[in-house]
Amino acid sequence: MQDERIVELYFKRDEAALTETKKKYENYLMKIAYNVLSDTEDSRESVNSTYFAAWNTIPPKRPSILSTYLGKITRRISIDIFRKKTSLKRSASEYSISLSELSECVQSYSDVPEDSYDEKVLADAISRFLRTLPKNARNAFIGRYYFMDSLNEVAKYCGMSESKAKSMLFRTRQKLKEFLTEEGFVI
Repeated sequence: MQDERIVELYFKRDEAALTETKKKYENYLMKIAYNVLSDTEDSRESVNSTYFAAWNTIPPKRPSILSTYLGKITRRISIDIFRKKTSLKRSASEYSISLSELSECVQSYSDVPEDSYDEKVLADAISRFLRTLPKNARNAFIGRYYFMDSLNEVAKYCGMSESKAKSMLFRTRQKLKEFLTEEGFVI
């Protein structure tokens, strides 16, 4: 079923919207959740919460790209679950590995309201940086650090060896660090 039709079902408050969403996007959403959580049950919880969130936010929102909208919800919910579960212990999920790789070039911010402006400025700077990269490097970076894909997965869809992908990501992080320093960010 087309995304526009699924969104219309949400607007009609037809429960078939959930059935069609699950049928079309469950594997995609489970992959996003699993990359963050590294746990099938927690991933299922995240995806089910995504369906609930979609039901509660469509309407009034009318996502133009349903897959991206659902993916963002899943990612946010999965990260929240990850943070709750790992507040006392550290887990070796792709999310935690990705964060540790990025920590050398991006400062983390707290939940202090003043920091939300800094986060937006940082996000804008990273977006500008990503637009300067060749397509392959940009796809690898987004796959690894936004979707938390494993290094092996990144290498496969970029059509290169794992070691080459690892090197490319390392060089990209170094370039990002230089770019952010030039933009006035303290690393």
